[in-house]
Amino acid sequence: MLKEKLKSFNLILASASPRRHAFFKIMDLDFEINLKPVDEIYPKTLKGIEITDYLAKLKAEPFEAELKANDILITSDTIVWLNGNPVEKPKDEADAFKMIKSLSNTSHEVMTSICFTQKQSQLIKNTITKVSFKALTDKEIWYYINNYKPLDKAGAYGIQEWIGAIAITSIKGSYNNVVGLPTHILYETLNSIAEGN
Repeated sequence: MLKEKLKSFNLILASASPRRHAFFKIMDLDFEINLKPVDEIYPKTLKGIEITDYLAKLKAEPFEAELKANDILITSDTIVWLNGNPVEKPKDEADAFKMIKSLSNTSHEVMTSICFTQKQSQLIKNTITKVSFKALTDKEIWYYINNYKPLDKAGAYGIQEWIGAIAITSIKGSYNNVVGLPTHILYETLNSIAEGN
C-alpha cells in the first residue's frame, strides 16, 4: 500500500504531538521525527483556516534549506474556531475552564492545515470539522481538567478522552481531524506525491 509506494522517499514529521505520531504509526508509515523551534505568531488580519495555513507553512521554513531531493516534510497546525475567534491552547487550568465553558452548549469548528514540503515544491491542504457540545456543568468541566490535564490541546479538550464521550452531541466532518490530524488528507496527498501527480 502507501508504505510501499513511499519507500524511495524519506518522510519527516515536524511535530511533537503524540497524537500525530500515533496516527502515522496506525497508517503504517515509516517516518522520522525532527523538531525545530518556531514562534507561532501570525498576522492578526488572518481569519479561520488562513491562520492554520500560515502556521503550517511557517513551521516548514526552518527546514527548507536542508531538504534533500527525496524528503517529504510534514508540518501541521490545528485551531479551534468559535464565534469568529481562535481558541488556542490554555495558559493554565483557569484558562482551560474558561475555554471549555465557552464551548459548552454550542458548536465550534476545528480547523487543520497540513503542509507538504519537498525540495522543489510545497502544497497546503486543509479541512474543517464542526463539533457540537451539550451544556456542561462546572463540576463536569473541573472533573475533566483535573483528571485529564488538557493544557497541551487547542480548545483545552481532547475528543478521544472522557469529555468527548460525555459532551459531544454531533460532529460533522473528520473525527481524526479533531483528535489532531485529518488522516484522509494525509493519505490522499502522500499517495498523489508518490505517484508523481
